[in-house]
Amino acid sequence: MRDTETIDATAAVAAVDIAETRAAGGRARRTRLDWRNWVPTAITFAVAALLWQLVAWSNPYVIPTLDAIWANLVANPAMYWVNFLVTLQEVLVGAASGILAGFALAVVMAEFRIVERAVMPLVVVVMVTPIVAIAPALVVAFGFGMMPKYIVTALVVFFPMLVNSLAGLRDADPKALDVLRTLHASRWEIFRDLRFPGCMPYVFAGLRIALPLAVVGAAVAEFVAAGQQAGLGSLVTTSAAQANLPVTWASIALLCLLGVLLVSLLALVRKRVLWWSDGEPVAR
Repeated sequence: MRDTETIDATAAVAAVDIAETRAAGGRARRTRLDWRNWVPTAITFAVAALLWQLVAWSNPYVIPTLDAIWANLVANPAMYWVNFLVTLQEVLVGAASGILAGFALAVVMAEFRIVERAVMPLVVVVMVTPIVAIAPALVVAFGFGMMPKYIVTALVVFFPMLVNSLAGLRDADPKALDVLRTLHASRWEIFRDLRFPGCMPYVFAGLRIALPLAVVGAAVAEFVAAGQQAGLGSLVTTSAAQANLPVTWASIALLCLLGVLLVSLLALVRKRVLWWSDGEPVAR
C-alpha cells in the first residue's frame, strides 16, 4: 500500500513539473513571438522616419521635418484638441448609425430573401457612387452643420457591415439549425441562440474594415462641408491652402492616430467578446 502511495505521489509531482515546464515554455514562446511582432514594426517605422527626414531636409517646402510637426502640435494643443473632438464625434455618431443600419438590414435580408433581391441592387448603386460626389448634394440638402458629415460617415460604414453581417447570419450551422427547427423554435429563438452568436466573428471582421473607413468618411465630409465646426479634415484643407505644412501634416497624423486607436480598441473588445473564436471566420 505504501509503495502504491509513493508511486502515486511521485506521479503527481512529475505531472506538476511537466505542467509547469509546459507553462514556462508557453510563456517563453509567447515572449519570443511578442518580440517577433513588434521588432519588425519598430524597424519599419524607424526606416520610414529616417526616409521622411531625408526628404524633408532636401525639400523643406514640400514636406516638413518630423520635429517641426511635433513642435507645431505642442505649440497649439487647444486648436488640435478641439478639432480632434469634432472629428471624433462625427466618426462615432456616423459609424454607430451605419453599423446599426447595416446589421439591421442584414437581419431582415437573412430572414426574407425577397428583401435582399429588392434592396441589394439599390444598396450597390449607392455604394459604387463616389462619396465625394454625394457629399456636396448632402450639404445642399442639410446645410453646413454636422448632419451631412454624419450621413457621409454612415454611408461609408454601412456597406461592409451589411455584407459581413449577412454572410455571418447565413453561415449558421445547418445541423444546429435543423435541430432548432425540429424543436419548433421560433425565428427569434433561432436568431438569439444560433444566428446572432455565430455571426459575431463576421461582425467584428466588418468592424475592422468599417472603423478606419469611418475616419476616412469623416475627413472627406469635412473637406467638402466644413461649416462652423471644422474638424481635422477641414484643418488639413485650410492649412494646405495657406501652405502651412506643419499644421497640414500634424492634422493628418492625428487622423491616422484616431484610426489606429479605434482599431486597437476594437481588437481588445474582440478578444473579450470572442474569446472562443480563433482567427478570422471562414464561410462554409
